[in-house]
Amino acid sequence: MLKPLVALAALVAVVFHPLALARDSQLPPAVLRVMNNVGIPAKGVSIYVRDANTNEVVLGINDNQPRSPASVIKVLTTYVALDSLGPSYTWKTRAYANGALANGVLNGDLFVVGGGDPYMTSEHWWRFVQSLREQGLAKITGDFVVDRSYFAPAEGTRGEFDSQPFRSYNVLPDALMVNFQTSRFTLITNEQRGRPLILVNPLPVNLDLQNQVRLVGGKCYTSGVTFSTPDPIDHPNTVVVGGTLPTSCGTYTIGRAIMTAPDYAYGTFRTLWTQSGGAMDGEMRIEPLPASAKLIYEHESMSLAEIIRLVNKYSNNVMARHLMLTLGAEKYGPPATVESGRNAVRLWLTNRGINMPGFVLDNGSGLSRAERVTARGLGEMLDMAWHSPFMPEFAASLPLSATDGTLRNRFKSPGMQGRIRLKTGHLDNVSALAGFVNAASGKTYVVVIMVNHPGAQGGSGEAVHAELIRWVFGQ
Repeated sequence: MLKPLVALAALVAVVFHPLALARDSQLPPAVLRVMNNVGIPAKGVSIYVRDANTNEVVLGINDNQPRSPASVIKVLTTYVALDSLGPSYTWKTRAYANGALANGVLNGDLFVVGGGDPYMTSEHWWRFVQSLREQGLAKITGDFVVDRSYFAPAEGTRGEFDSQPFRSYNVLPDALMVNFQTSRFTLITNEQRGRPLILVNPLPVNLDLQNQVRLVGGKCYTSGVTFSTPDPIDHPNTVVVGGTLPTSCGTYTIGRAIMTAPDYAYGTFRTLWTQSGGAMDGEMRIEPLPASAKLIYEHESMSLAEIIRLVNKYSNNVMARHLMLTLGAEKYGPPATVESGRNAVRLWLTNRGINMPGFVLDNGSGLSRAERVTARGLGEMLDMAWHSPFMPEFAASLPLSATDGTLRNRFKSPGMQGRIRLKTGHLDNVSALAGFVNAASGKTYVVVIMVNHPGAQGGSGEAVHAELIRWVFGQ
């Protein structure tokens, strides 16, 4: 009786032992070879590849391991928004008169109520101003009053993530966010001057710009130009441009986020209002809208379908954060908080039967070191998106290989251009991709790969991505 038992045990060992040790053996040899070459072990990689037509899981490596997704988390935020709110959803920014309005004169305050528009650019803000003028409004005797209560005040500071408070990607959400609080600073050098001429566009009328840039000789370099707000509490509108700039640079232009959201909205509004021929006597206040105020104009944003294209193609962090807050406001009512947004996303996942062990949602943009997802969970969500009525809108939002967005310079091999739609993600030690691959065979595959390993963002992660996508494309 012992011999059959020994034979059975040996058979079990032969059949099951390789899979019990690890699933690395499933990795395509070319992918494994690249991983070995760049020094990324299998334990630092999660991969999920699924046939979108048959739902067969073609490849699953550490696919239930929670990983940092970086900006790849945006595919979750944008699709939950699309599925929950619909592609035609828009945000409203409203203007109210709190006082008598006659003969073009508002004898009282102008209230502007922010509705969380993620893309109130300077062009749209100009249109807002012009539309008020077209209502016949010419003079405001009172104040410009901001109601930003649709979103709860954002916690933290702009420099909290990486000590770069003037970078636009660090801008905090606000119910009335204008132009990402970002202006273009153009520095024009002149050998006869000790300092460059600095032009600001858009120019907030309340900006206190202090030019302390020293012009120097030598070859052009721009890294010497610095921005600072010496007293952000008592004087948030004071921006000091300092450092050095060689005269050989000629003209140098750089975008920087400045001021607080209400101050920036007021300052740019007043500039545009004056340029349009309007007059205003008062200043800026922040208050909730009173019941006595009367609606005089409503500005409608771009549609959600258009918004998610900007979020995913160009990996816009603050817009993604606005989407998550909007989900919270629509599901649980304003003021939207980060937690209400998280709860809305979690509820959506639960209702769709998508389970992600170790799931951690921070702000929905990927600008976080805390967020964690699984490759399988993201893959299941992407498969759901592929079979959704909103698939065309969602797929069109993703960067297109060798064509646009963050993939414009990637996957240029023959036949690949325009057939790969993937969201990219990079943070320190993180490199990720998620989306759809239309293979050479005509089949469509859902693909998620997340590399969490020291130095992955420096090119080694992308080398592994490239080999995996080449393999999937050949299926």
